[in-house]
Amino acid sequence: MGFEHDLVQMFAADLKSRSRFVVAASDDEVQTRLRNGEAHMAAAWLVAPDDHGLPASTPFFESRNILVTHEASLPPMEIRQLAHKSIHVVAGSRQETALRKISDEVPGLKAVASRQQTEIDLMERVASQRIEAALVNNAEFDIGINHFPVLQNAMQIGPSRPIVWLFAPNTDPALIAKANDFLERSRKNGELDRLKDRYFGHVNRLTQADTLHFIERVQSVLPRFRKMFQDAQTETGIDWRILAAVSYQESQWEPLATSPTGVRGIMMLTEETADQLNVCNRLDPAESIRAGARYISSLRQSLPPGISEPDRLWLALAAYNLGMGHLKAAMHIAGTLNADPNSWYEMKKVLPLLAQPKYYNRLKSGRGRGGEAVIMVENIRVYTDILTRREMAFSSIDIAPETRTDKSGKPRKLFAANR
Repeated sequence: MGFEHDLVQMFAADLKSRSRFVVAASDDEVQTRLRNGEAHMAAAWLVAPDDHGLPASTPFFESRNILVTHEASLPPMEIRQLAHKSIHVVAGSRQETALRKISDEVPGLKAVASRQQTEIDLMERVASQRIEAALVNNAEFDIGINHFPVLQNAMQIGPSRPIVWLFAPNTDPALIAKANDFLERSRKNGELDRLKDRYFGHVNRLTQADTLHFIERVQSVLPRFRKMFQDAQTETGIDWRILAAVSYQESQWEPLATSPTGVRGIMMLTEETADQLNVCNRLDPAESIRAGARYISSLRQSLPPGISEPDRLWLALAAYNLGMGHLKAAMHIAGTLNADPNSWYEMKKVLPLLAQPKYYNRLKSGRGRGGEAVIMVENIRVYTDILTRREMAFSSIDIAPETRTDKSGKPRKLFAANR
């Protein structure tokens, strides 16, 4: 799964071909497998090897090696201050290679290579102060800082390097040419930017204080409501961690939360929405969570059929914030601007236009707080990422998906659940 998996799938579809993925444990193993003829190409956040022994595509991203330390430690100001330090890396990675390149000028520098841990695992060990430092790529650090906000970017080691696809020796030049053509077209038509945004566009939204507060609430408050979110997943099929992320964004898991506009409860339901969902008490957390989950589910189902996931969910959450009428108005505006209304990446740029008179004056729905909806959804994406790492998935056995709810949204059946 992930960014390059999806990019390769898009390339395979462009070639009208099927793809088969072989998982390797390290950068070194990737290159060995290619040289052994076990694959046609490799896509694993790679840089071209220094010996130029393998053909490479044109670059489509850039990577830097980031030295990660705990915020309680004094960060080094220059390379020579790493003398007699132990820095942990993933075995066979280019970070290990980068450390070995500077070992001659830094006496006593030790690269501790692990074959059992990922870069995220190493950052977790730095955060818990079980190790002093780790060297990781900047994309992983941007993700890891949301999970472990006590980390700091101490310094960059080595130059920035372009990310490429690698190909087996003696690969038909036509395949490499097709790959380069595909990457260039994806760059020009925006598909590459859309895919980057899907995986990385939201990771830099929260401050350290935001993340620390959220993690503290996950530990101290979420356990009280976990089963309520899981029951709502059983009823609607929406991952309970997404529902919990929505609820935190809305109320910070405060059942008695009330806004100046009269929106209330742990899921911050309007009175009108609560009436439509037959909610008796918006301040009852279990009732509010079930209703909020049903509302998100109905919004997602009411979107046009051509919208794929996860864009469908992100757009439904935007509608949860500003209403389906405003969302549909923004989708109409997108069409007039030659933007794709089915793409969250495109709609993030369009939704804030709902606050501009030259757009909303022509709409029946009037002015909308589209920028606020974008912030809400992007924050929910980060909170969901954090919860996905920290909280176990919940598996419910769906007995009859077509009969989950009646026309009013009330559950028709009970569902067995594997907790």
